[in-house]
Amino acid sequence: MNDENWRERLIAAARHDLETRARLAREGVLFDGYHPEMAALHAENAALVEHAIEALSAWPTRKHVGDDGASAAFLIAQHAIGLPAFQRRALSLMLEAAGEGEINIVDTAYLADRIAVFEGRAQTFGTQFDWDAHGQLSPAPIADPTNIEDRRASVGLPPLADVIAEMRAHAAAEGETPPADLAQRREKFEAWAKLVGWRA
Repeated sequence: MNDENWRERLIAAARHDLETRARLAREGVLFDGYHPEMAALHAENAALVEHAIEALSAWPTRKHVGDDGASAAFLIAQHAIGLPAFQRRALSLMLEAAGEGEINIVDTAYLADRIAVFEGRAQTFGTQFDWDAHGQLSPAPIADPTNIEDRRASVGLPPLADVIAEMRAHAAAEGETPPADLAQRREKFEAWAKLVGWRA
């Protein structure tokens, strides 16, 4: 299979992911845990990226699959939250590619933060959000928050306050609301994180 075919397949898989997510959000069933349909689709898409990596002998980058194909590969990796080994491998390969200027460095910031949060660590760039005790969508805990804006700027991320406002507006537009029982939700998340292998 040539690079153009991989590009088309990755873009189609990412589009299917987003379309499925939008449909489940409209149906009002997306935000109660990790929806089984999304989990299955994410696993299927991750397998596609794994095959692309083997075929290309590298992460699918701009030189292989163009900007849009590389963005699609990142979205698939970012969404494969039930597959810790895949996300960790993806980040390692993406960091190598970023060092060569072959992918968007912002993508590595998002994936590194997501992995940190799932592993129970503070994130570096403030890209990952969750509901807080006041019923507001807010950044998950951040390491060294004093210098967060410098770190964000170093990879091309906008000021955190702007993103907080955007995330809250987007959640409201999708009909996402705070959980009725935040403590119970967090307990379920911890159990899930252990079940799939994010935590011991």
